[in-house]
Order: sequence, then C-alpha cells, then structure tokens
Amino acid sequence: MKLFMRLLLVALLSWTATAFAEFVVIVHPSNQDNLNLEMVQRIYLGKTKGFPTAGKAVPLDLLPADAARAGFLANVVKKTQSQYTAYWAKLMFTGKGIPPKEIESEKELVMLVSKNPNLIGYVDASAVTDDVRVVARF
Repeated sequence: MKLFMRLLLVALLSWTATAFAEFVVIVHPSNQDNLNLEMVQRIYLGKTKGFPTAGKAVPLDLLPADAARAGFLANVVKKTQSQYTAYWAKLMFTGKGIPPKEIESEKELVMLVSKNPNLIGYVDASAVTDDVRVVARF
C-alpha cells in the first residue's frame, strides 16, 4: 500500500508540473508580425500558409510525447493528440495538406527557427534563447 501511495504521489507531482508549465510560440527575430491565438491556430491547422506580412509560415511540431506539445494542442489548437493526428490524416488522404514536421527536441526546434525566417514553433518557456522572438505565451 505504501508503494502505491508513493507512486500516486509521484504521478500527481509530475502532472502538476506539466499542467503549470508555460510554453511559448517562437519565430525568427526578423519576423515583426504580432500573432494572436487564432492566427497561430490557423497556421498549425494548415488553414493559413503565411504570416500577415512576413511571408510563408512553416510550422514545426515537437514529438507527440513532449509535454509542450500536449499543452499547445490543448490550449491553442483546441484538439487532443488523437484529434490532431486524425485531422492531419484526413487532409493528407484528400491531398489538402501535409502536417507540420516533427522535431526531436526543443533545443533543435529553437536552433531551426533561429536560422529560418519562415519557421514557427513552440517550446517550453525555459528553452527560449535570444536567437528567437516570442510572439505568444500560454
């Protein structure tokens, strides 16, 4: 019984840390567009192909197991992981879109966005460097 209680406590503490983590949407520093929640959502659902004034927008995703991805999908895209996967599967099947490329780590995502003005991504706030510009916080 003590082991069960310890495992339950560890699980609750892990969930709490994830639930209150802050994640941010990042772009290249040269991109001076201000993006609201709806615009970011439209980019990640393939409904908008570009930034308001900065040209083409290419969204990047973290891997499905990443906590920032779960928070991003829930708070911005308003979909669960399975709904998001099904959404993109349907678009791919009908030839109407390709899902965002999945990146293995937040560090790699930040590095890619810092080198390409067309990219947009999201990471935990603690992963942000001066090489990118934060356009939204959630």
